[in-house]
Formats: sequence, C-alpha cells, structure tokens
Amino acid sequence: MKQSLLKKVWKNWFLAVTAAVIGVQALVYLVFGENSYITVQDNLDLFVGHFQAMKHADAFFGQGKTVPILGGISRDYLSSEFNLYNIWYAFLPPFAAYMVGYFLKIFIGLGSCIYLGKEIYQENYSKYRPLIWVLGLTYGILPLFPAYGIAFASIPLVVAWLRAIYLGKGKRYYLYVFLYPLLSYFSYFGFFILGYLAVTLIYVSIKNKKWNLRLTGALFLLAAGYMVFEYRLFKEMLFGTTETIRETMLETSLDLKGVLSSIWEAFSVSIFHAKPQHTWFVLPVCVIFLLYLIVSLVRKKEGKKIFKEPFFWIFAFIVFNCVIYGVYFFEGFRWLFETLLPPLKGFQFNRTVFFNPLLWYVAFFLVLKFLYDKNKKMIANLMACVAVAVALFTPAFYNEFYSTIYHQAYRILKQTEVNTLNWREYYSEDLMEAIKEDIDYQGEYAAAYGLNPAVLSYSGIATLDGYLGFYPQSYKDDFTVMVQPALERVEEWRTYYGDWGARAYIFSGSGENTWNPYRELSVSDDRLYINADMFRQLGGTYLFSRFEISNAEELGFSLKGVYEGYGSPYTVYLYVTD
Repeated sequence: MKQSLLKKVWKNWFLAVTAAVIGVQALVYLVFGENSYITVQDNLDLFVGHFQAMKHADAFFGQGKTVPILGGISRDYLSSEFNLYNIWYAFLPPFAAYMVGYFLKIFIGLGSCIYLGKEIYQENYSKYRPLIWVLGLTYGILPLFPAYGIAFASIPLVVAWLRAIYLGKGKRYYLYVFLYPLLSYFSYFGFFILGYLAVTLIYVSIKNKKWNLRLTGALFLLAAGYMVFEYRLFKEMLFGTTETIRETMLETSLDLKGVLSSIWEAFSVSIFHAKPQHTWFVLPVCVIFLLYLIVSLVRKKEGKKIFKEPFFWIFAFIVFNCVIYGVYFFEGFRWLFETLLPPLKGFQFNRTVFFNPLLWYVAFFLVLKFLYDKNKKMIANLMACVAVAVALFTPAFYNEFYSTIYHQAYRILKQTEVNTLNWREYYSEDLMEAIKEDIDYQGEYAAAYGLNPAVLSYSGIATLDGYLGFYPQSYKDDFTVMVQPALERVEEWRTYYGDWGARAYIFSGSGENTWNPYRELSVSDDRLYINADMFRQLGGTYLFSRFEISNAEELGFSLKGVYEGYGSPYTVYLYVTD
C-alpha cells in the first residue's frame, strides 16, 4: 500500500510541486503577517494608500466624493471599485486584502493556463498536463506589478474565451468576455487586447473572405465591458474638461544608442513592473532552441518552414514588444504615433512589453513540449522545476516571498534590524493613531517630510501631498509654488517633478531622497525649503517630519510634539502652522 501511494505521488509530482510552492508561501505569510517585507515602490506608497484613503472617506463606491489626498481630489481619478483586486480593500483589513490579491493572482495564473491548455490540446491535454501545471504555476508566482497581478495572470483566460467564440462553442463565452474587465485593467492591458483582437478580426475576415461576426461581437462586448467596469476612467477620458498632469508630462527621449540599449534591456531583463525572471534560464533555453530549429531546417533545405513554427512567431512577438518598448523613447517615432492618432497623445504604447512574461513561458512550454514529443520527459520535467525555483528565489522587485525570507533570516542570524521596513513598520499605524488621538485630529490637511504621504493616508490623515499619475494640472502648479525653494536648489528635483509630477512630495533642499522606506534616514541640511505661505493657502495645518527642522519658526511652524515608540522605526516631529 505504501509503495502504491508513493507511485501515485510520483505520477502526480506536478500536483505535489504546486501544493508545496503555494503552501510554503502561505505558511511564510501566516507566520510573519504584517512583519512581511512588501515592496513599497509603486505599491504600498501608491495603491494601498489610495484604497485606505477612499475607505476612510467612505468614497470607495461613492459618486461625487472627494478623497483627501493631494489637497482633495475627485474619487473618479482613482482606481475603479469594480475590479477583483481592488474590491477586497473595501471590506477587509488592508494586509488581508493584499494577501487575497496575492494568492488570487497565483490561482488565476495557474487556472487560466490549465484552462487554455485544455482548450487547445483537448484529448492530448493529459499528455502535457504536468508541463501545463508547473509552467502555469510559474507564471502565477512571477513577481509582477501587484495591483495588476490578476490582470497579468488572467490573459490566458481571455485568449481561451475569444478562441471559443471564434470556434462557435457557445453564447456563454460572450458573457464571459463582457465580464473579463473585472479581472483586467484598460490602460495597461485592455487597450492592447482590443487592438490585437481587431487585427485578428481583420486577418481572419480577409483570410476567409467573409467578415467574422463572432469576433466582431466579442470586440464590441469586450470594449463595452471595459467602459462599464472602468466607468470612472472613461468618464474622465471622454467627458473630463480639466487639464491633468498627463497632458504636460515630458517623456524621456533617447538617441539611437539609448533606444537599442532599452530594447536589449526589455529583452534580456525586462522592466521592473513585469519581470519574467527569464534571464538566466528561460531566455537561454529559448534562444538555443530557436537556433536549433533554424539550423536543423536549413540542413534539411527546408528553411522556409521556420515560418510555420508556432515557437518562431511567439519569439518574434516577444522581440516585437521589446522593439516597441525601445522606440517609444525615440522622439521622432513617438511624434509620428501621436500625429497619426492625436487622441492617444501621451499614451504609453510601449506597454505591449507587459505581455512578454506570458509569452516567454509559452515559448518555454513549446520547448519542453518538443522534449516530451521526443520522449525526453524526465529532462523536460526537471527543466520545468528549475523554472519554478528560479522564479521563486531570484531577487527582484515585487518578489516579496524572497524578500520576506531573506530579511527575516538576516534579522534572526545577525541579531540586528535590517534597514528596509516591513509592512507594519512602514505604515506605523499604531504610532499614527496615537498622534491623531493626542492632537484630537479632525481631518485637517497635513504633509509629510521624510515619510511617504501614503503613510498618513493609510491612517486616515488628509494630505496636501501624494503620489498619483492623474490629477489636475492646476494643483501641480500650486504645489510647485509650495516646493519651489527646494526645486531651485536641486536641479534633479526640478526636472523630476517638473517633467513628471506624479510624486507631489516635499523635497529636501540638499538633494537626498527623503521618502525611501528606510530605518535610517537623514539629510545634510536640516532646513526645510518650502513656501510656507502657499502651504497655508493650500489648507495645510500639520507637517509630519522625520527630521527636526531648524528654520521652523522662520517658516511659521511651531513644534507640537515629538512622537516615537509603538513598534515604529520613526521619530515624528509634528509641526503645526502658527
């Protein structure tokens, strides 16, 4: 009986691998909880702070509501409530909501790959089942942009549904396609999915010499779904009359060398929002396999058959996305795009690179499938397991499982605190609540210096500052006046805020980054460089600072109190306007 059980486990090894990978991650987060090391950049300092600000303002589902960040902005500027990732923050504690989103990404990535595999391979699915499971798991655990992790993970699902519509498999798939935007996000994925679908529609219609009504219906339903579930975004895009910072942002422009370098970076490493963890294993395997295909076909004098190989077209699609990513930074090409399509001025069309994580693992699957077909299953299975291990244990942005294990192990082994902050320390909610209670906080506007404004937003403190890529240009102009003294002293800040503007922060006058989530943070100049009159004109009352400010009285601020403790790494100097 024992031997029979072992044989069964061996036969279903891929299930054991899947259970082990997901189980170990769940155990780590259960053990460490809010002491887990979660990525701050473009994550805790952005979306989680927004969700909490909406929740505190009772604006998550509200219409005509103002959210108290950036001096008070319309709820419509923030993410839709009708999204599977976002919705959890309305009902659950934020860390629990984050973990739900984290594991949903894994399960949806795995499940959508299995679903697509079954749809494509039908009766042969069982033959490739181990590979589909393990590589689906790998795709699910990739350290991709957390707020859009589910959008990444669900791409195979919409491909399968659109394929089913094309094949006429049933009317229910039209409903699925309409509902798909609940899992996706228009600006990062939806626009391109619609574009690819439109190109496919034209291609198959020309090929079949008959307009394809099924895909036409799918195209309109998918577009309608995005408009319904992201109605706030489309309302601002189509009917908004307020000039926003998106219209004045200056994009990076590179010379030919810089463009080629960006293309190579996108191919070999990718950008930090969409790391396929492919550099050291998946990429070389795929390149070697492509060369093998070309050489073997050329030797047989059948070189043209390379164009019939699915692997070739997947690889070409990856390269195409990398090229588009690079040429976006060539000003002439960008000008041509915006001239031909004026409504898309400022739109980042190089986000096609966000499809590459999936494409790399589709290509890798085709390599392993080739080995399966050549009766090299053991080698293919081992390579699949290596891909999982690489994805799990390679340091990268948003690889929070690795970060938590590494930093907790360092603390335990070295018996010292690491400089990076975990979730609990970063937000220091208990300390912020103690400050609010001490000053009898009643919703007055504040700003942060040495802290991310998201730390204040998380605890329900209204902020003049904040991080958002879409807010009124008029407020940026006023905020620029407030921080102008620092911008005049540090050219880097003047360019950083002037050309981009998404991080409306109080900058140091001596050039140091004062919002890094570090335990130890200092500035060489203890003076605060702001226009204090504009601070008050914008409605500011409090200034939360990690540094004691030597010219506070000169600016019209008085020290209300110094706060520390409650397990927080911060010492907060709270100033109030006179």
